[in-house]
Parts: sequence; structure tokens; C-alpha cells
Amino acid sequence: MLGWIALLWLLEIADTLSGHALDDFGIVPRAPGELIDIVPASFIHFGFAHLVANTLPLLILGFLAALGGLRRFAAVCAFVIVADGLGVWLISPAGTNTAGASGLIFGLFGYLVVTGLLLRRPLPLITAVLITAVWGGSFALGLSPTQAGVSWQAHLLGLAAGVTAAFLFGPKPRSGPAPAGR
Repeated sequence: MLGWIALLWLLEIADTLSGHALDDFGIVPRAPGELIDIVPASFIHFGFAHLVANTLPLLILGFLAALGGLRRFAAVCAFVIVADGLGVWLISPAGTNTAGASGLIFGLFGYLVVTGLLLRRPLPLITAVLITAVWGGSFALGLSPTQAGVSWQAHLLGLAAGVTAAFLFGPKPRSGPAPAGR
């Protein structure tokens, strides 16, 4: 995750030095040529304040999700990035440009919470409760369509993709004989 975060910071430095030329890799809705930008858009930010807001949640949630295995983590991230990007391309308002890691962050949040609930084991459940306690309020605010300059669509679609990823890629609960009761 530290390497991923370093890459995002290097890209933002390059973007700033280039006069924000990388901002063109954001997703402009329903323009067929923009479909190629679905993946790169998750790595581009509109300034350092945008990147700072995404750094800590991506670092922590990404690290927690990666504890379940790197292959699973890569599959979850790829699924969330593509599903979120396609959704943004389809439903965001015309004339907007959407970029940033927040769709992935919302996706990782949804993935971790639902995985914790599905597994019903102490550590995943505690993780789900803790990340909900820490970020639940700000994530709920991020889903509000009243925040100017914030893509609630990317947040909502990322969350939905993360929940879906928990069912598709999440670890399966152990199945075995039910404990005997007395």
C-alpha cells in the first residue's frame, strides 16, 4: 500500500508540474473515447488537497483488505475500479470530469464491512465495526448529492461495487458441523 500511495503522490507531482495535464485522464460521462480512462481515473487527483483526503483511508483500508491475500485484494480492487468507473461514465452529469481514489476507498469500505458481517468471526467483525465507527459518518456525508465538487455517484457506485466484491471474492465462511448444544 505504501507503494500505491507513493505512486499516487508521484502522479500528482507530475500533474502539477505539467500544468494539470493528467487531469484529462478523468472520466467524462458518455463520451465513448473516455472509456479508456476508467482505470487511470482512479490514480489521478485534482490537486494535493484531494489526494491528502484520500491518502490515509486508502492506506488503511487497502492494507486491511490486502491482509486477506494479494490475489484477492488485486481482484477486489480491479473489480471496484472498473465497475465504479463504468457506472460513473454511465450516470454522472454531462460536462463533469471525475477522478480520484475515493470510489475505490468506498469500495474497500463496503468490501471490508460486508466481509466482516458474512464471516461472523471476531477479527473481521471487529474490523467492520471499527472502520464503520471511524469513517461511517464521513462516508455517509460523501454519499450526499449536496456537496459541490464531490462525485457522490463515484462514492455510491464504489460502495455498491465493494459490497458486490465481498460476495464475489470475499473469503467464504467456514462450513462444518454445527456446534453441539447441551
